[in-house]
Amino acid sequence: MPYIAVTALSHVGLIREHNEDSLVVGPWTLCGTVTENPQTLVFPLGTPLVVAVADGLGGQPAGEVASALVARQLASFGPSLDGEAPLRDALDVCNQSVYAAAGGRPELATMGTTVAGAVVLAESLLTFNVGDSKVYEAARDGLRQVSVDDSPPPELGRRTTSAVTQTLGGRLEFEAVTAHVTASTLSMGDRYLICTDGLTDPLPDEVIDDLLRVHDDGRAAFELWKAAIEAGGPDNITLALVRLSE
Repeated sequence: MPYIAVTALSHVGLIREHNEDSLVVGPWTLCGTVTENPQTLVFPLGTPLVVAVADGLGGQPAGEVASALVARQLASFGPSLDGEAPLRDALDVCNQSVYAAAGGRPELATMGTTVAGAVVLAESLLTFNVGDSKVYEAARDGLRQVSVDDSPPPELGRRTTSAVTQTLGGRLEFEAVTAHVTASTLSMGDRYLICTDGLTDPLPDEVIDDLLRVHDDGRAAFELWKAAIEAGGPDNITLALVRLSE
């Protein structure tokens, strides 16, 4: 019987004082906490399964509140995310909810979060993002980014930028978002990596690709985390590996 294996972890990194990332895998969420080891959950293929990461905006208040709110809302939508329109509607609701939660509370003003993830359907996959958290397909011919970064080009001589042009929440006045959503077909053996920029900022795609070619599931998640830590661990690191098997 076909199944979906999801291996995930979340870690504060070496520089940040606390974890502002959140994670959702089906009905399960991990918000602002740390996993000591990668955890793997297995689900039957058929009912829509959402897997996503949310990265609270650094330098602005209550990023962990915004990311947790979005993760928990996506988990609650769960099996209703059976197509592109319901998914876009859910992301709009998440955006509205972040602004509503901050309304009238100065300590939460401008809180916001990125989000990136996938919804695994019976015969297809919906990938989505708002912000600069990423979704990759770990294809046989190499790593391919599926998400679309909401960020300006990095400065000359730099590989990455911390600026983002679109987030859920993050401003004093409400601003609608246009989520990036891509549909693709599924086949056995497909693997996807969903992660915050705490993984991708210190690690070039070539390094991520090399590790995914050598390792599967829990070992791959561990080696990716280890490589990001060895590269300085400058930010919170949250990742989920999604694999379709039978």
